[in-house]
Amino acid sequence: MAKEASGGRTTASPLSRSPATQPGLAGGLLGSIPLPKWALIAVTVAVAVLLLLFLVCIIKCCCGKKKPKKKEKVNLLSFSGPTAASLVQPGMEGLECSPEDKSRGKLQYSLEYNLRAQQVKVGVQQAADLQAMDSGGTSDPYVIVYLTSDVKKKYETKVYRKTLNPVFNESFTFQVPQAEVPESTLVMQVYDFNRFAKHDIIGEVRLPLASVNLQRVIEQWSDLAAASEVEQEQLGEVCFSLRYVPSTGKLTVVILEAKKLKRMDSHGLSDPFVKVHLILNRKKWKKKTTSVKKNTLSPYFNEAFVFEVPFSQIQNVDLVISVWDHDKVTKNEQIGKLFLGCRATGNQLRHWSDMLSSPRRPVAQWHSLQAVDVVDKALGLKTHLKLPLPAR
Repeated sequence: MAKEASGGRTTASPLSRSPATQPGLAGGLLGSIPLPKWALIAVTVAVAVLLLLFLVCIIKCCCGKKKPKKKEKVNLLSFSGPTAASLVQPGMEGLECSPEDKSRGKLQYSLEYNLRAQQVKVGVQQAADLQAMDSGGTSDPYVIVYLTSDVKKKYETKVYRKTLNPVFNESFTFQVPQAEVPESTLVMQVYDFNRFAKHDIIGEVRLPLASVNLQRVIEQWSDLAAASEVEQEQLGEVCFSLRYVPSTGKLTVVILEAKKLKRMDSHGLSDPFVKVHLILNRKKWKKKTTSVKKNTLSPYFNEAFVFEVPFSQIQNVDLVISVWDHDKVTKNEQIGKLFLGCRATGNQLRHWSDMLSSPRRPVAQWHSLQAVDVVDKALGLKTHLKLPLPAR
């Protein structure tokens, strides 16, 4: 403490204050901020709350994983009656039927066979309770009728607008030899007509003729079933034998017979004959033709043809058998064809291999005719003619 001379009073110097009376660092900082005391307290509390919330979020993210809930177990044995059944299978009233399960309706038709004329007469009478195909709850039905023995010959009824119970009363006649009746199936398909889109099929009736008694007139109702896939057209079968003698290089082809040929004429028959082509290196080489058999779908030929094929070329040869329908007025039409050789497949390749493995012995076999365009594409024939380039 220092004493002042004037006034006889004693005062303390600011630098000589005791440590207990000096202000703290925080107090000095707060004192230097130009805010009232209550505002500083509020800011401090807000900062503390924010820090606390931040810490809580960190703790939850890092250490606060949710514990998995215990799975609820259902003991079916503790339930009885319809309650237990409902846990396994929903009520039938809540299920919608798939399109296949819905009723497509039914068709009334008649069928008779005229043995003397060898004709099948089909009558399409009416349909009832057809499935609605249009948005208005109706359909525009018509019926397509054909036999599987000749799928290209189809008849159609008239179209009846906006009805599910059309009355057709139309009849159609098919020429079918008695021997082919058991192998044919009558197909009646009900369609819904659409002017600007593809026609929708409602359902069909398939009736194998072998399963019905055609000695009397049949008239009955049948439920429509879901439509089957479109069957492949049956063109017929041909039987021939092959014989090859390596020492002489002679290939003998004997066309024996054919059966179940496709009907090409208006009266339900054909005038078939067979062409035998020999193709070397994908170019037509030699050709032979049988005689024409009139008005038959099961011709018998038994005609032999001999080709000279050196043994060195036998691997490069294709043998093409084609069955044609003869026509005096218009151009002859191909019914079907097939080819044999080392490039062939299936039964054709097997027949050719059997011929080569059994020299000097004829090997006969039946073959199904195939579509002309399919065989031509597989052969990939080259043209003999070179067209001249246009003059510039």
